Parts: sequence; structure tokens; C-alpha cells
Amino acid sequence: MKKEVKDTIIVELGEKLKAYPHFYLVDLTGLNAGQTNELREKCFKSEIKLLMVKNKLLHKAFEASEIDFSPLYECLKGNTAVMFTQTANVPAKLIKEYKTKKAEVPALKGAYAEESIFVGADKLDELVAIKSKNELIADVVALLQSPIKNVVSGLNAGGKIHGLLDAIAERNK
Repeated sequence: MKKEVKDTIIVELGEKLKAYPHFYLVDLTGLNAGQTNELREKCFKSEIKLLMVKNKLLHKAFEASEIDFSPLYECLKGNTAVMFTQTANVPAKLIKEYKTKKAEVPALKGAYAEESIFVGADKLDELVAIKSKNELIADVVALLQSPIKNVVSGLNAGGKIHGLLDAIAERNK
């Protein structure tokens, strides 16, 4: 591969690193063409951009980035595919779902999610547990609604309580 082509790929990878706030490094060794196409299709449906990359070129893109990706350098061995995404936990859920149905592939090598670096396949459960922005907003709204629901319930039952308090007050007169 010519140096100009390599430089272009490094620049494109750098742009993707800036455009997507989260990415996963996975090993797809052991998947045949049909399984790889099935995984690509699932990635597309989940709005994940799946790219096969050369480790040296990705390493150079990491070095050129403003973020320190040095803990991920050790993951750049063997076959590497990058899953770029806007939502941190979607690729983790996809990998876990795919692994339970098929085999131990795709294997998580490392990830950059929610401005944290995760290295190793044992981090998959942690990555699945990360809540997306929309999930966090839904949790906050549910927490905010809970006290309001209690007040509304109390007010609805208040007619009965109010009547009871009036009856007690009249008896004490």
C-alpha cells in the first residue's frame, strides 16, 4: 500500500474518532463470510459503523488524536474491527447477544465509551450496564414523577381524610 493511501486512511480514521464519541475494538476471527455479513447487517440496523482496520494505521490515528488512547495500544494485535457508535452500550449489547447465539466471536478487545477506556473481554458486562443518555433521562423523569404521584394520590384520598377530620372536629366542639 502506498504512503499516500495510508495517510488518507489514517486521516479518515481520525475523523471517525472525532465524529463518534464511542468505539469498540473487536476480533472477528472465526466468523465465516455469511456470519460476518449477518453481523454487519445487525450493526447497520443498530446504527453502528463496522470497519476492518490495519492495526498500524489505527495506532497512528490514535497517536494523532487529541485523546490519549495509549491503554488501547495493547489491543492492536491480530485481526481488529472497529465498531463506531453514538450510543455507548449498543455495541456491547449486540456483541453479548451475538455471542450467546453463536460462539465466542466477536471477542471484545477494548473500548472507548463515556470518556473511559475498557481493555479486555471481561469488561463486556460493564459496558452493557452503561446507560445511554435517553435511559438516564427516563430514569430521572421517573424519579421526579414518583413524589408527584404520591401527592396526587394523597390529594385524591384527601376528600375522605378531610371529611374524617371535619367529623372529629365537630365532635370535639
